[in-house]
Amino acid sequence: MFKGLKPIQYAGREVWPLIEGGKGVSATNHMSSGAWAAAGGIGTVSAVNADSYDPEGRIVPQVYREMTRRGRHEELINYAVDGAVAQVKRAYEIASGRGAININVLWEMGGAQRVLHGVLERTKGLVSGVTCGAGMPYKLSEIAAQYGVNYLPIVSSGRAFRALWKRAYSKVADLLGAVVYEDPWLAGGHNGLSNAEDPRAPQPPYPRVKELRDVMREGGISDDVPIIMAGGVWRLDEWNDWIDNPELGQIAFQFGTRPLLTQESPIPPDWKSRLMTLEEGDILLHRFSPTGFYSSAVRNPFLRNLEARSHRQIAFTKEEIGDHQFALDVGVGTRKNFYVTKGDLQHAREWHAAGFTEAMKTPDDTLVFVTKEEMAVIRKDQADCMGCLSQCAFSSWADNEKNTTGRLADPRSFCIQKTLQDIAHGGPVEENLMFAGHAAFRFKQDPFYSNGFVPTVKQLVDRILTGA
Repeated sequence: MFKGLKPIQYAGREVWPLIEGGKGVSATNHMSSGAWAAAGGIGTVSAVNADSYDPEGRIVPQVYREMTRRGRHEELINYAVDGAVAQVKRAYEIASGRGAININVLWEMGGAQRVLHGVLERTKGLVSGVTCGAGMPYKLSEIAAQYGVNYLPIVSSGRAFRALWKRAYSKVADLLGAVVYEDPWLAGGHNGLSNAEDPRAPQPPYPRVKELRDVMREGGISDDVPIIMAGGVWRLDEWNDWIDNPELGQIAFQFGTRPLLTQESPIPPDWKSRLMTLEEGDILLHRFSPTGFYSSAVRNPFLRNLEARSHRQIAFTKEEIGDHQFALDVGVGTRKNFYVTKGDLQHAREWHAAGFTEAMKTPDDTLVFVTKEEMAVIRKDQADCMGCLSQCAFSSWADNEKNTTGRLADPRSFCIQKTLQDIAHGGPVEENLMFAGHAAFRFKQDPFYSNGFVPTVKQLVDRILTGA
């Protein structure tokens, strides 16, 4: 029998321990977040390139007019701040004093600290807390303290939290609102899978969350500070043993994928329809993201193309070394001194004959073979870079004095800003990156969604509170 949830105290108010995951680039907005808070939970406005509006209420297109990447980066930060402020204000109005409103940022997004300062300065009294992951956000607590809001770091291990706590967070212990444990094998979007962990060998979350609580206790953190379980959460009756469990302390639950399929969800109808067709295994944990992090998304033609591109890849040397004795005679034009193995030379000729006539260098001394059309798109996307990440493998942009990573731009990746903006605003779902958690296949199996039923956020929260 499902134990049921009890409300918790958060930011001076009573809320359900149910958190809406803050999905970036307009996949959550004021409508979904405000409705989630109005239902008594914690709604999360994404502050990652959120939409802003003109005086008539129409979305302002994010058009970049500056000629330099640095100039476009400044435009991007202005868009990000204006958009997040607009979303927070609208969400707060919808919530009407119920629940709470958080904002979510990616630490590795371009200008993350400037965006945080800009948003919190202009939304004083409206934002209860800041969730932040995708990196090691050491300065998160310091920024939160300047505005008197809670901070909620997103981690995937007790080890990561220990490092954050010892270096910075222990100095602002009173504003630690919760710690989000994001399962690196099950969550959608960017995941905190470390190099020491096998992406093909998922570990059960309970021991890892228990370890996280132990680390928190070592730091003197009260068991009343919740650990928020994120990734793979669908029905709460499946987490019954976690509720009121003295080993774990206070537990709350974050839902990222299920709120995508609600009436208030801002994602386009085609995206919602596609969610209802997914089968188990249709979500791919991959490493094509220009962030360098693992991430999880629907294995649609967009991702399959990236997989195929990486498969059309051979190593080369600039001199005849070992098995690399054969001069490459396709894909490189008049360029000389690309030596490959006999087998790879044969592969390259086959790809060239199939229309993949252009060889593009990667930072790892390999070549990937693409069509002329594909190479033109890659080159244009790289040239149009607006610095949406602190470091971008695809364009070699970095938010530093020289604005470069010092590495060759990687054609095996893609412009994440372009594809996420496109899918969020009605672009083809099969031709763009479609983030989703690994439980997304359950939309098709769950009787709650039978006959194409799309609930309101209130109906979804009420359903979740029953355990189902």
